[in-house]
Amino acid sequence: MSKQTFIKGALILIVAGMISRLLGFINRIVLARLLGDEGVGVYMLALPALFLMITLSQIGIPIAVSKLVAEATIQNDQRRVRRILFISFAITISLSIVLTILFILLAPIVSNHLLLDERTYIPMLMISPIIPIIAVSSVLRGYFQGKQNMKPQAIAQVIEQVIRIGLVFTFIQLMLPYGVSYAAGGAMFAVVLGELASLGFMYYCFKTDKQRPVSIFFKKHLDQLRQTFNDIMTIALPTAGTRLIGSVTYFLEPIFVSQSLVIAGYTIAQSTAAYGQLTGYVLPLLLLPTFITHSLSVALIPSVSEFNALNHQNSVHYRIRQALRLSYASGGVVTIIFMLFAHPILNLIYGNVNGTQFLTFMAPFFLLLYFQAPLQAALQALNYAKQAMVNSLIGSVVKLSTLWLLATKPSFGIEGVVISIIVGILVVTLLHFITLYKTIKFLMPFSLIAKMAGLLIIIYVIGNKLQELWTTETNVIPLLAAICILVGIYFIGLIVLQIVSKEEWDQLKKRSRR
Repeated sequence: MSKQTFIKGALILIVAGMISRLLGFINRIVLARLLGDEGVGVYMLALPALFLMITLSQIGIPIAVSKLVAEATIQNDQRRVRRILFISFAITISLSIVLTILFILLAPIVSNHLLLDERTYIPMLMISPIIPIIAVSSVLRGYFQGKQNMKPQAIAQVIEQVIRIGLVFTFIQLMLPYGVSYAAGGAMFAVVLGELASLGFMYYCFKTDKQRPVSIFFKKHLDQLRQTFNDIMTIALPTAGTRLIGSVTYFLEPIFVSQSLVIAGYTIAQSTAAYGQLTGYVLPLLLLPTFITHSLSVALIPSVSEFNALNHQNSVHYRIRQALRLSYASGGVVTIIFMLFAHPILNLIYGNVNGTQFLTFMAPFFLLLYFQAPLQAALQALNYAKQAMVNSLIGSVVKLSTLWLLATKPSFGIEGVVISIIVGILVVTLLHFITLYKTIKFLMPFSLIAKMAGLLIIIYVIGNKLQELWTTETNVIPLLAAICILVGIYFIGLIVLQIVSKEEWDQLKKRSRR
């Protein structure tokens, strides 16, 4: 099994994430065109409850596995790796079985009394088998991440999307005659089969890995198992807390939205459709660069863990700044493009322009979200997962409070939901920066911040002029030409201003030639 550098490992995940995200957009387009606003709304309303159960089944184990396996690999301690896998599988499999049963039992209550839309019941049932599947595959991903071998995870990610795309259209068409609920359920079942195929590939990679432990089972050495359990839970519980807060917030958000918009005067159908526009059309576009920032975060944890274990603090600071610079490089130009070309982009992708004002307004604030994942990964790698959890808790409380305060007012309505999302992003990102400064005195150089801001201003001014090239809603060529020009100028600016360093550029070029 080959170990990759931070840049190479991140690039492997980025390429896979790009392919996966493009396939994911095909999936979104199919859902939008076949299910419509209400169908997409039903689909999106059912997802948060699932993510909550998945987070509970994992309880932060994947991050702990990645960090501890990285440290054990430095020490060449295969027995410790074996103990880590044994404990991790035991915890996640047990929890996932219990939570799957609980999820199925609670589905009617959640759909009818919390989400206020009984149509979400069938999709929730259809997606429930995915909980143990993801629980097992997440441990395997953590193992390969700790070994700094990102290829199995990258390929598995693409396999999952290919299987999903291959099945979602068929299942929706088969179920659509029975109603929107069953059609959304068919789409959910395609997701389950995609994850199952991904798990099968991950398991194959693990079984054929020459460096893996021959067996993960233990009959003796209970003291060592107990110590390994404690090591895992010390990292996993705060990490789980962070993810649990995010999942609970994600679970509560549609409930708050449904309840608050009804108070504001919306009907159930109007509320579901409005939420579907925001979460089904706008947010997938705004979250587009996150496959890059997520890839950087995954590669960042074992890398920072190694440097921190060796007490190389200058390297820790460099690696965090590097991840943030690359996150900016991926998200900056996307921010400007969505600000300027929201209307034609939505029309081109979805065939309608619902949510144009949301996309234009939210885009500049989401640039801060692209920094959030690397910052959180750095805190977890440095054993400050508890502080990251507290930051997430504060952000979630502020977000939900803002949502309820504004969305219940007829003068805000769905716009109040949009503002609450932005406020949550601002709070958490700022708190992560403050925590890193307080703990390790981490700062972004002012010269780097000035370069980043200056480049964005230049791109925005040029893009504003290029808007004149857009003439009709059906003419794609001017839009694509304008975007290509902006991306080209932005890329040149990154190199000239040295936001992407020569060393990083050389590594990327070497990787692309292989």
